[in-house]
Amino acid sequence: MQRIEGKTLEDVLSGYASSRGVEENDITYFVIEEKKGLLGIGNKVIVDLYCKKDIVDFLYNYLGTYFKGIELDTEIDIRVDNDSYKIMLNAENNAILIGKAGQTLQALNTITRAAASSTFRKRVHILIDVNNYKSDRYSKVKAYARNVAKTVQTTRVTATLDAMPNDERKVIHQYLTTMHNIKTESVGEGRDRRLKIIYVENEE
Repeated sequence: MQRIEGKTLEDVLSGYASSRGVEENDITYFVIEEKKGLLGIGNKVIVDLYCKKDIVDFLYNYLGTYFKGIELDTEIDIRVDNDSYKIMLNAENNAILIGKAGQTLQALNTITRAAASSTFRKRVHILIDVNNYKSDRYSKVKAYARNVAKTVQTTRVTATLDAMPNDERKVIHQYLTTMHNIKTESVGEGRDRRLKIIYVENEE
């Protein structure tokens, strides 16, 4: 996020777009202050603004500072897919980054997502992965949820899965939307939040 002052909003956006090598419609901005003078004399506008390049720079700096602080040499690769940012990490000891049952990696996802969302005043969609641990984990939970959903289709009895992080619940929810007579619902609070797989009658 940068704060820039200029005579008009158009001037600020044009100058910023040129400096960052982006189109003006790729810029997100917030007008902090705007004053209009007589016949254009004394005009002033103050704008907070950013583009996707700024979010990428923030993520590199944020994670780089963190790993430097814990003295862990880690490679960081960030790829942008529409409004999502996939961050691949690689360290000499990736097990440290993943932690027991992926808890350290989950915490790193949570704090980085919160820091970026706070800085850029919107929900920034981030997925941090280590040696494809998250991708493999998603494949496993989807397979598990599909088996449970098939049982629910047969028995018509609601099943409640074990507690799991928000991102895994979201993956399962999206994955099961294509299954007939099945819907999902999150229940519980905090770390105990779980996903219920429910049979739905007479679904079209």
